[in-house]
Amino acid sequence: MVSIYLDYNATTPVAPEVVAAMLPFLQEHFGNPSSDHAYADAPRRAMAAAREEVARLLGARAAEIVFTGSATEANNLAILGVARAWGDARRHVVISAVEHPSVHEPARRLQALGWSVTVVPVDEYGRVAPGDVAAALRPDTGLVSIMHANNEVGTIQPIAEIAALAHSRGALMHTDAAQSAGKVALDVEVLGVDLLTLAGHKFYYAPKGVGALYVRTGTPIAAVLAGAGQEQGLRPGTENIPQIVALGAAARLARERLPETHARLSALRDRLHARLAQKIPGLALNGHPEQRLPNTLNVSFPGVSGAALLQRVVDRVAAATGSACHAGDAAPSGVLEAMGLSNERALGAVRLSVGHYTREAEIDAAAAALIAAWRERTIAEHG
Repeated sequence: MVSIYLDYNATTPVAPEVVAAMLPFLQEHFGNPSSDHAYADAPRRAMAAAREEVARLLGARAAEIVFTGSATEANNLAILGVARAWGDARRHVVISAVEHPSVHEPARRLQALGWSVTVVPVDEYGRVAPGDVAAALRPDTGLVSIMHANNEVGTIQPIAEIAALAHSRGALMHTDAAQSAGKVALDVEVLGVDLLTLAGHKFYYAPKGVGALYVRTGTPIAAVLAGAGQEQGLRPGTENIPQIVALGAAARLARERLPETHARLSALRDRLHARLAQKIPGLALNGHPEQRLPNTLNVSFPGVSGAALLQRVVDRVAAATGSACHAGDAAPSGVLEAMGLSNERALGAVRLSVGHYTREAEIDAAAAALIAAWRERTIAEHG
């Protein structure tokens, strides 16, 4: 029996349309886009078209899109690249307590090199207060990096307000939007960001191994890898054309289907929550009740461990207790701890994330399996 997949925030299946778009570039169109002969023509044109599609998804210009191998790489380029460009002029970075490790770790690396790093807290919903960012800003702040939406609880941050505060002090604004693309509208002009990160396998529905960084024209940034001059000198190495084409196809699908996607995912998420809450007294929603991703439901099951609960349904429901990047950790989620949740509630948390291929019947079956497992586990643990 194949389990019901409710872990779309970890990764997504590859859409058939995306596979069809990339296949020719794994076979006949194999040329290097930097070459000076006919074999480079189709890959070069396809890469330009993909860049345009990603830009359209974000309300950006094609020249502002830099292709990378992942969102992790894009976050590293944003943080370390801006730091390198600032040099000694601005040596202070502001991040939040709920950032992905690919933001926390580059910031920690800068700290080891003598930079100052301020980590602003979040409230009980996982939301950053703009006032806390304002209080953290200094004359030497070079960059503020706050994720657009959290990968564990789905809370969406007030990025536009935070960006305005950063700019008022001469700092740049970066947001990791890996979880947001294809689920909510993203417009770099509305958000006011200077840099924005995307991951292909997190949205509509590209393979793993490709990402992008939006870099607003004029933003001071330097390469962090040495090599040739691909991607405007910011990301050396021969471009992975099949993956880039896939990202472009996914961006087009995401943009075209966004209104339908948002409504459908919200309905599935809310149906799942209602089914669980109806049968499980004390089920607690983690994250903001309104300002959140349409596909993400993080709930704490009372009196049981989320990991133990999922183990009971491992052959029926595929879900997570937190970020896939922390899989195997026995400790409570750092995100939930930063939100001030009790140890018991944090350990009882389960993240359920739906996607394009999720069906109502699967929602009902998954809810029934989780409810039964909770009852069994409660009896086993408490008699």
